[in-house]
Amino acid sequence: MLDVEEQAFYLVENYEVKNLVVNVYLDNAKDYNTEPDPLSYAMPPETTGKNAAAFLSKYLFMDPRHSLDKLKALRKDTYLTQTFDVFDPVTGAYDKKVRDAEPIGNMDRYLEAYPVFANYPEATNTTNEEAITGTLESLTRIRDLCQENGINLIVLCAPVYADYMDYFSWDQVADFYTRLAQVTPYWDFSYSSVSFEPRYFYDETHFRNCVGEMALARIFGDDSLYIPDDFGVYVTSDNVQEHLADMAQAAPLAAQSYTAEVPVLMYHHIDQEGNDSTAMTPALFEAQIAALAQAGYTAVFPDDLAAYVNQGKALPDKPIVITFDDGYLSNYEYAWPILEKYGMVATIFMVGATTGNTEHYKDTAYPITPHFSYEQGAEMVASGVISLQSHTYDMHQWGPYESTDQPRETILPLEGESEADYRASLSADCQKIRQAIQNGTGEENVHVIAYPSGRYNSLAQVTLLENGFDISFTTEEGTNTLIKGQPQSLLGLHRYNMNQSVSVEQLMEWVSPARG
Repeated sequence: MLDVEEQAFYLVENYEVKNLVVNVYLDNAKDYNTEPDPLSYAMPPETTGKNAAAFLSKYLFMDPRHSLDKLKALRKDTYLTQTFDVFDPVTGAYDKKVRDAEPIGNMDRYLEAYPVFANYPEATNTTNEEAITGTLESLTRIRDLCQENGINLIVLCAPVYADYMDYFSWDQVADFYTRLAQVTPYWDFSYSSVSFEPRYFYDETHFRNCVGEMALARIFGDDSLYIPDDFGVYVTSDNVQEHLADMAQAAPLAAQSYTAEVPVLMYHHIDQEGNDSTAMTPALFEAQIAALAQAGYTAVFPDDLAAYVNQGKALPDKPIVITFDDGYLSNYEYAWPILEKYGMVATIFMVGATTGNTEHYKDTAYPITPHFSYEQGAEMVASGVISLQSHTYDMHQWGPYESTDQPRETILPLEGESEADYRASLSADCQKIRQAIQNGTGEENVHVIAYPSGRYNSLAQVTLLENGFDISFTTEEGTNTLIKGQPQSLLGLHRYNMNQSVSVEQLMEWVSPARG
């Protein structure tokens, strides 16, 4: 906290400061004015006011291997976050673009990826009077500085994972937070139902950005985002004891209150033959849709999933998402009328380059299966039964149909393609398909993508998010777990592949809630 104090004074002396946010973490009650590593933990002389020469002299005799490591790091640096560039050099903030692009949902998979939450390390933490006193004295000086300069001070206590909180004696925790309230009011997010959900965290002391979004929404009264009722309390000297009594009773929410299991079906082509790959007869398709309707399933759009996750809006009791890939004319001729007949809706992931362009391929050696036109797409959108979304504009090419010897079959980089060129190509495709669908069909919000062939990587997902595609679907089978407040549970959604070999009975087994 001494570092925070010195930085606060430096900012006020050198800049026009209107707002100052100070995070008080529970560990501030353990350590004050400590410097475990005098090289990487040292505050710069501009902030501390100490002699610059003395500060720099500490680095004169560093291990020269450090410089070699820096040079090696430059050679292998990429757009994605690396271990050696976790912090944004301009703002000092964490660069979390890779973490924010991780698909998150299934708990078993998450614990495999982050085993610390499956077997949390045991430890004992103890607060001490020197650290508490130093921290509170620093906060007092920061508070007075803000009052003297008309600065709005926001003090908050960041979320703590439940198992980490267990490291501390509750009496010590209560003592620290009580004394903090005597110095300044603060927003307390440290311990609530959020603390018990590992998918809101990525290690034992760091929460994901979605939790920060919920905290900001609570502070500034943004009711549009989902926030658990017990997350975030404005604590003063008057209500601190009541707050601590409630905080001591914090417990995990029942899973069904903030998660939902949602199966997704993946269809392609409807024809009179069907096959065991991607085609199905109209008769079987209608039998499947009729069975779902009779069993009480309600088809929803991806936007309904987003409303559940981001805003906490309720889903129907038995939700299901019906999707089609590629944009075949048979979706217009067969699927749309059948869906409308049974009160179901679906999302079609269309390829922009082939929509309304079937004639271009008609006289080639490999004529493609006809795709619907933009005018036909507009009819389906206007009905409210169909949403049209991206299967890319032209990143689902197929060798026999293309003139190039290196067709772009998926959104993965081409062999030998530079990172910069790849990101530019994918970004341009994102904008082109969005404009094509919106201008050609009247679909208002194009922000959902089904990966061609189900393939993607971290760079692709980061680039898609930066271009506004915040819901994505794979071809991997399985039922999805959506998590309120965690938008990453909308990434990499799984789908069951539907074809002529999938009986009605098999379908109903797949979508059964017990399976999820």
